[in-house]
Formats: sequence, C-alpha cells, structure tokens
Amino acid sequence: MAKTDTKGDAARSPRALRKTTSTAASRASRRARSAKTETPYHHGALREALLQAAERVLERDGLAGLTLRAVAREAGVSHAAPTHHFGDLTGLLSELAAVGFRQFNAVMNASCDAATTPLEAALARPKAYIAYAQAHPGMYGIMFRTERLDYSRPSLHEAAEASFAGLTNAIGMMRQEQISGDALTLNQGAAIARAWSLVHGFTMLLLDGRLKDILARLPEGTTAERLLETMLTAPVTGKLPGS
Repeated sequence: MAKTDTKGDAARSPRALRKTTSTAASRASRRARSAKTETPYHHGALREALLQAAERVLERDGLAGLTLRAVAREAGVSHAAPTHHFGDLTGLLSELAAVGFRQFNAVMNASCDAATTPLEAALARPKAYIAYAQAHPGMYGIMFRTERLDYSRPSLHEAAEASFAGLTNAIGMMRQEQISGDALTLNQGAAIARAWSLVHGFTMLLLDGRLKDILARLPEGTTAERLLETMLTAPVTGKLPGS
C-alpha cells in the first residue's frame, strides 16, 4: 500500500489554496495601486510636468533634496522619466535654471510698468530683483550656481543672455547711452558690475539673514526695501584716501 503524502495533501488543502490565492490577489492589488499613482501625461506635457515638480521639490527641500528620483516621485511618474528627458541631474538643474531665468526676465521686464516718475522707474528693477529672490529662493540660488549648470544647453544660454541684456539696457537708460552687450567700454562694464554687485550682494545678505542686525539698529519700522532705496539714492560722501 502506498504511503499517504501528508505534505502534498496539506499543500493542496482548501485552506492553503485560499491563502495562496489571497497572497497573489494582494500582490496584484498593490501593483494596481502603484500603477494608479503614476500620473498619465501626453507627449509634450511630461517634460513640463517634471520641471514643475522639480521646482516644487527645490523650494520645499532645497538643492540637497533635489534628485532625479525625488522629482519622479513628485510628478508621479517612473524613476526613468527624468533621465529620459534631461539625461542627468546637471541636465535637469540646467533646464530648471533656464525656467528661473525666464521667470526672472518676465518680472524684470514688467517691473517698470507702474512707475510714474524717473526715480520710481530706476528703483523698480532692483526692487523686483529682490522680490523675485525672496519669493523663489531655491530657484534664485541655482540660477547662480555655475558649477552645477551646463551653459552649453541652448535654453539656459539664451535665458541667461536675455537676463544680462536686460541689465545692460537698464544701465544704458540710466547713463542715457546705447550699450552693446558684445563690446563694452571700461566705464560701461564698471557701471554694470557695480549695479549687479550691489543688488546681488544685498539680495544674498537678505536671503541669508545677515541684514537682521543692521535692520534691528535702524529706526523702528525700517524695512529691507527702504534700506535698499536709501543705498541706491543716497549720495556717496567722504573723500578717497590721498585726495
């Protein structure tokens, strides 16, 4: 008489079959839920959605938290999607910086629309510059992280050049002369560098919280914007050494 295969019978028992079926169904359900979390995009929309997701991650988690995987999770797509569209993290950062420069340029171009006097017009761009940086500190930060960017990418190169052209034109208007961005005189270059250094330096000090001590010592209610206005309009006093 053949021996009873108790192990085989147990494996084929109704309880075991139900358990196996339940496990398989559970796995299928998890796969289905995972698939549903991925957001479907049409051809041209995925790239834009990834850049929007990258901006959200950047502003929320900072540059250290901005990875290809983090962007994919934020957009609800596969981990391979950012690599397919941008190549690597440098490519993603470069395209994101291009978006930042385009946003920045639009703000700069619109800044003088409400100005009613020459002085208001002169102060409008510096104020808009700082306002953009305060509203988008993460984006502003990567726009000037040259070591993390690839300026050979056309979108970034064009957006950055447009930003410099806007600065050049603004300085030309203040000096009441036409300035060519391709060939500057020493005085023109000095004027551009001086204006950029002042506003960019002020912005970085403000974002880093380094102006709090100065503001705390000023008359009550003095804002950073008011301090900037005074810096830009106050005459330079005192004499140079040896003069």
